[in-house]
Amino acid sequence: MSDASLEPPLQSFDMARRLTAEALGTALLLAIVIGSGIMGDRLAGGNTAIALLGNTLATGTGLVVLITIFGPLSGAHFNPAVTLVFAARREITWGVALAYVAVQSLGAVAGVFAAHAMFAEPILQVSSKLRDGPAQMLSEAIATFGLIAAILGSIRFRPYATPMIVGLYIASAYWFTASTSFANPAVTLARSLSNTFAGIAPSSAPGFILAQLLGAAAAALFFGWLLDERGKR
Repeated sequence: MSDASLEPPLQSFDMARRLTAEALGTALLLAIVIGSGIMGDRLAGGNTAIALLGNTLATGTGLVVLITIFGPLSGAHFNPAVTLVFAARREITWGVALAYVAVQSLGAVAGVFAAHAMFAEPILQVSSKLRDGPAQMLSEAIATFGLIAAILGSIRFRPYATPMIVGLYIASAYWFTASTSFANPAVTLARSLSNTFAGIAPSSAPGFILAQLLGAAAAALFFGWLLDERGKR
């Protein structure tokens, strides 16, 4: 999920393919998140824990597959917070980062619409599910801090395990955070367009996004120091 561990293969793909991979990968991620949320909600008979469990398993395992497939193409960020961290680390240019963020956002919305279509839901929706309060914001900051930690740590020490590590982290964060770990600004915006189990009200989205960016920045700074090879003795 990073250009650091996959730099040689990335150099062999042109920008059109890299952007297509980011857009398609993000779209599939949102189709998984929203679709499994709808399916879980319909089958759980009102049991929210069972619905969340189904949503968790689909998202975590889906991430492993998507990062494995698209990682060698684009780095498999699927997340503006991740992309901005790698731009700040000078592992991709700011121009590439802005292009990634644009296609991630478009892909995320397309994925939501695809999930709605698969379940015969209205394509255009606006979520009414409020996710407000300091606890929710703190959860998103911690969730995103942990995601960046998982990515930077895995590509530093176990690059080939990155897909599994990220998928497992997100699966666990669905349950240990009060917000169920969105940890992704593009995902947050797209989920505001789904009035389903995995939705978030548009009024709640800005707080989530701010917390995510703060968590990502904190992780980039901390792990930039912690993993710096100049600290070796």
